[in-house]
Amino acid sequence: MDRFVSHHMLRLDAKGRVSVPASFRTVLARDGFDGLYCHPALDRPALDAGGNALLAEIEALISGFPPYSEEREQFSLALYGTSETLKIDGEGRVVLTDTHKTHAGIKDAVVFVGLGHKFRIWEPGRFRAELAEATDKVLAFKQELGTRTAAAKPHGARE
Repeated sequence: MDRFVSHHMLRLDAKGRVSVPASFRTVLARDGFDGLYCHPALDRPALDAGGNALLAEIEALISGFPPYSEEREQFSLALYGTSETLKIDGEGRVVLTDTHKTHAGIKDAVVFVGLGHKFRIWEPGRFRAELAEATDKVLAFKQELGTRTAAAKPHGARE
């Protein structure tokens, strides 16, 4: 598997360390990234994390703007300037920075949530609220798609 999938809730230990799920560490190893690249999500109270695939996405986004443009400078600041490369210890744990924990509202537990090429680290209550909202929106979108599909079919057409 070369994608981050599923979600895992884990507790921070007394030293503030948290275990990166084994399946996520496997994806990072296959990606060839030694550690964990992590930055505050731009539009959510969570952390975006991953390896080379996440870095490649960020680089593609930033390189799409002209050199020295205001947009390029702002994205670089927001995505590189607030990032950390976290070392994964021999037992698969990382220490989240205080700045990152504050941004995400993390105190004693986190949820690692796979998003394919990257994953998010959430405070559990915030994750539950985000998941409920996302589920509601997906169900509404599914219903809307079904309505559009039915309206596009000629009367009496077979599936």
